[in-house]
Amino acid sequence: MRLILLGPPGAGKGTQAQRLVEKYGIVQLSTGDMLRAAVAAGTPVGIQAREIMARGELVPDAVVVAIIADRIEQPDARKGFILDGFPRTEAQAEALGKLLHQKGLDLDAVIELKVDESILLHRVERRVAEMTARGEAVRADDNAESLKKRLDAYRAQTAPLVHFYAGKGMLRTVDGMEPIDDVTSAIGRILAEAAFRPKAAGSAAKRGQAAAKTKSGAKAKSKAKLASKTKKAAKKAPKKAVKKVTRKGVSKTAKKTPKKVSKKKPAPRGKSKSRRAGKKVRRARKARK
Repeated sequence: MRLILLGPPGAGKGTQAQRLVEKYGIVQLSTGDMLRAAVAAGTPVGIQAREIMARGELVPDAVVVAIIADRIEQPDARKGFILDGFPRTEAQAEALGKLLHQKGLDLDAVIELKVDESILLHRVERRVAEMTARGEAVRADDNAESLKKRLDAYRAQTAPLVHFYAGKGMLRTVDGMEPIDDVTSAIGRILAEAAFRPKAAGSAAKRGQAAAKTKSGAKAKSKAKLASKTKKAAKKAPKKAVKKVTRKGVSKTAKKTPKKVSKKKPAPRGKSKSRRAGKKVRRARKARK
């Protein structure tokens, strides 16, 4: 099972992802965690990412995709995974689609947790007030102002993914404002339905490969059949009869052989003239007698 959860900060993606991990035995893949793990492990991609981050630059999509490619090959990701924090843009979504296509994999679902942003801001303000009243420490970024900035960034970069995956027929939407258990149940129904739907990317590739094999096989069979027919027709074709005169008669099935042309040598001119002259002499002698 391979999933993407979409939704603005505070929509409850982390809570639902953890429940899916426990229920289905899959792993939650965070791009931040994967980057740190790759850097710590000293993998080729990790070393490249470390050099980029050391320069204070953002890690490019190609490097992030390479890290994801390595991570989903690990044994604990064989049952499936939930991507957390990736993709964030359409370009990243396209890169992810190509990666999965190359590995013959599919996304089972892209689920959007739809929420009311004004209610989210109100929830954060109330939670911060309650924590402060209890004397609990509040994170520096856990406030309405920080959330508002994150929501603005989400609308600008990640919200277009909703239209991107909707256009591919892969998006399913859940009301994230419902109680947590109801949201979990709704996601479960979507996944149960997805288990019986034809796959999108990887299966299409496999079907394409199978069709190509069938086409090439049919073409080869057609050629073989044509060659067989030609061979049979050649055997059945009547042989051209060639007449040959022999002592016993005329043979119609004899093989045609080229005849040798015999050229008679013409008699020497000298002998022919002497014979004619001799005849004249004999006639003259007879006439005298």
